Amino acid sequence: MSKTTQAFLSFGTAFALTGASATAASDKISPYAYELTEVFGLPITNSMVMSWIVSAVIIIAFRLSAGKPQLIPSRAQAIVESLIEGIRNLIEPIVGKRLLRPTFPLLIAFFVYILIQNWSGLLPGVGTFGHEVDGHFFYYMRPANADLNGTLALAIIAMVAWFYFVLKYAGVKTLIYDLFGNKASKSEVPTFLYYSLFIVFIMVGFIEVISILFRPVSLSLRLYGNVFGGENLLTNMTSLVSWVVPVPFYFLEVLIGFVQALVFTLLVAVYIGSICNHEEEH
Repeated sequence: MSKTTQAFLSFGTAFALTGASATAASDKISPYAYELTEVFGLPITNSMVMSWIVSAVIIIAFRLSAGKPQLIPSRAQAIVESLIEGIRNLIEPIVGKRLLRPTFPLLIAFFVYILIQNWSGLLPGVGTFGHEVDGHFFYYMRPANADLNGTLALAIIAMVAWFYFVLKYAGVKTLIYDLFGNKASKSEVPTFLYYSLFIVFIMVGFIEVISILFRPVSLSLRLYGNVFGGENLLTNMTSLVSWVVPVPFYFLEVLIGFVQALVFTLLVAVYIGSICNHEEEH
């Protein structure tokens, strides 16, 4: 685990426990992914294994359901088309028609991948199979988003993509103006006030730059905290009462997993659209 991830964990674990005792939760689920083996000196963790399994399932499922589109869609093809159409209608007003096509593959990939990874912790066997060492259970499969390395990687990819789309479709000049430019109209405000606002907007621009630098932190910790907290919640509830009582919490985690996937996707779309989508401005 990287030093950056270890630093983030001190913040993420605090709100990830969702009201449960930190000590009790850490006895059940570690905030760190377990290293299963090494390949060419690179650690292979249980969260990596789970992410590979889920990625393979997504690819195979989409290929089988929509690999050969038909004029009269099958049930599987109709589900895929409804998903695509729903995400498309949701993000088009945010990123604009001009950027819909180039950004859509990235955004729908974020949504589907994060959604299935969030729900993967609810599958039978996840967090169950493993081996015990010195009284501590090391399980072989862990949801990728319950590991801060996974969510941090998603956040970094999102910000690299944001930087690429902004430079390609808005340009450096638009980016600088959006951050530091004077947004007031010279014809609508007094001249003295108009030039004084340059100082205000420059100061606001530096604040905005700081917020942009912290976006990977907020994106990764929000997703990690909710998924890891849900894992602890389910583990604690199941350890108290194995039957019936934990069922409502499973439905709660289904809802939270969907909401967090949607929030992550929409935030990335908003970051891109806030600078690139100026189609209706005069």
